[in-house]
Amino acid sequence: MKPKRLAFILIILPLAFVVGLISGCVTQIPVDEYTMARAAYEAAKEADSARFAPAIWFEAEQAYRAGQKSFKERHYEDARKSFARAQSLSEQAENAARLSRNQSGEVIP
Repeated sequence: MKPKRLAFILIILPLAFVVGLISGCVTQIPVDEYTMARAAYEAAKEADSARFAPAIWFEAEQAYRAGQKSFKERHYEDARKSFARAQSLSEQAENAARLSRNQSGEVIP
């Protein structure tokens, strides 16, 4: 009886260890990051960043679309990074567009 019990323990313990490692590696879905990036992206779009800050807007748009693609493909860590970059760039594009509009004399809504 003891050899069977020992064999059972030697099989179950490594298996439990592997299962524990696998379940610990699960990443969370970056819903908050997606939401914040989308809000910043839409705000930059509303500020007409494509016209007043095209270089920054282009990078922001690329990062946002890369995040969407990674999110759809369930590559959540890549999506999280892309959304963080998209949010930062979108905010920069919005600020640059508002400043440029202000300096050109256009009314900012």
